[in-house]
Amino acid sequence: MTAGSDEKTVWPGKRVTVAGLGVSGIPAAKVLHGLGAQVTVVNGTDDERARAQAAELAAWAADQPGGDARLTVRLGDGDTLPEGTELVVTAPGWPPHKPLFQAAAAAGVEVWGDVELAWRLRGPGAAPWLAVTGTNGKTTTVRMLASILTAAGLRTAAVGNIGVSLLDAVLGEEAYDVLAVELSSYQLHWAPSLRAHSAAVLNLAPDHLEWHGSMEAYAAAKGRVYEGNTVACVYNVADKATEDLVRAADVEEGCRAIGFTLGTPGPSQLGLVDGILVDRAFVENRREQAQELAELADINPPAPHNIANALAAAALARAFGVPAAAVREGLRAFRPDPHRIERIDAIDGVTYVDDSKATNIHAAEASLAAYDPIVWIAGGLAKGEPFDEMVRRAADRLRGVVLIGRDRALIAEALARHAPQVPVVDLDRTDTGAMAAAVREAAALARPGDTVLLAPACASMDMFVNYNKRGEAFADAVRGLTAESA
Repeated sequence: MTAGSDEKTVWPGKRVTVAGLGVSGIPAAKVLHGLGAQVTVVNGTDDERARAQAAELAAWAADQPGGDARLTVRLGDGDTLPEGTELVVTAPGWPPHKPLFQAAAAAGVEVWGDVELAWRLRGPGAAPWLAVTGTNGKTTTVRMLASILTAAGLRTAAVGNIGVSLLDAVLGEEAYDVLAVELSSYQLHWAPSLRAHSAAVLNLAPDHLEWHGSMEAYAAAKGRVYEGNTVACVYNVADKATEDLVRAADVEEGCRAIGFTLGTPGPSQLGLVDGILVDRAFVENRREQAQELAELADINPPAPHNIANALAAAALARAFGVPAAAVREGLRAFRPDPHRIERIDAIDGVTYVDDSKATNIHAAEASLAAYDPIVWIAGGLAKGEPFDEMVRRAADRLRGVVLIGRDRALIAEALARHAPQVPVVDLDRTDTGAMAAAVREAAALARPGDTVLLAPACASMDMFVNYNKRGEAFADAVRGLTAESA
C-alpha cells in the first residue's frame, strides 16, 4: 500500500488511533498499517465478536511487511486516548461527545473519519466526487446517479455507505472517471477537508439528534457537503432548509446553486413539465430554453419522492457534463434496492408494497404520499418524533391501519386525534410472527384498487435484526396470501 496525495502527513511511524472495529475501522486500520503507521485500535466492547475481529486483524497484520509489531488492539476501552497518539481515525458512528474525542481535542490531536482518510489519500489525478446526502433517499439517488454516469460511458462506482468502500475506490487499481458518493451526517461531521465537485442535500428532517445534539448541529453536518464545491450545489426547492445550507456554504468562485422541483422549474432548476423531466440549468439560454431529460415512465417506481431523487441525480450528472440522452438511459436501467417502495404482488386487485426502509417519519410520509387509498402497516421503535403531522396529512388516503411493534401506541394516539374515522387494528405483539398476522389483517381491510403499504415510520430492532429482515417477513407473508388464494 502506498500513500496518496496527502503531502502534509508523513505516515511511517506516525502513531494513529483507530476508533472502532467494524466495517470502517478494520479497513482503515489495514490501510494505515500498510502506509507504515503505528496503529492502535480501540473498541468499546470486549465480547466474542470483538475478540474474533481483533484476532483476525492481528493475523492479517502478522502476514504484512513489518508484521503485527505496528498493530495493537485494545478491547473494552473506547474512551481512553492511547499515549502518544498523533491522529485519531474514527468509525462514523462514534458520536463527538465521547471522552476519547474530548481527550483528543484537549491534546490538540485531529480526528478524521474514514471519508476524511480516503479524501486525504487520493492519488494524483484522482476522480472527482459527486456527493449526496439528506435525511432520506441517499442510497437510491446515488445508485441512480451511478447508473446515469455509466450510461454516459464513464468509469464510475457507487461508494460511501453503499457499494465499493471509499478507501478501496481511492487506493485500488481500478481507475475511475468520477465517483458517486453517499455520505451520512456522521461521515460529514468527521470530514472537515472534503471538497466535492458538486453535491446535493436531498432533504432535511429531524434524525440522529441524539448523536448530533440538536437539529442545528445535524443540519450543519449535512451542509458540510457543500463546502468547497466547484461546479454545483444542488438543493430541494420544496425544502427551504437545503437552500439555506447552500447560501451559508463557502464554495469556489463560479459554483452555482441548482434547484430541483416536482413543479415547473425556473432558471437554474430541474423539474417537471407535463410529465417530462426537464433541465433549465445546464442549457445555453436557461431563461427561455429547457432540455428534455426523461419521462415519468422512465423512473421506477414513479412515486413523488423517487421522482425527486431522479431529478437530484440528473442535476449532479448534468453538472458533470453528462448528455441528456444518458440521463434517460441511466434512469431506465436503474432498479431500486429491495425494501424501498418495492412492489411485492397484486392479489385480488390489491397491491402490496414493501417500504420497510421507511424507518423514520419523513421517509414514511413520502411513501404514504405515493398511494391512495392505503391500508397502512406501521410501528416499531419510534425515534422520538411526533406522528401527528404525518397522520393528519395522510388521513384522507387511509382505508385502514394495522399497528405492530413496541411503540405502536404513539401512532395509535395520533390516529385517534387526526383520523378517528379510520379503522385501526392494534396487534399487541412484537414477535417476528406478528408480520404475517399484520398482512392478513391488512388484506381483510383492503378493497380492490387499494395498496397495502408497509412503511413503518419506525426502526425495526424491537422485532427484527434490521429493516431488511422486516421487509423479507412482509414479502413472505404476502406470498403466503398468494398461496392461500391459489
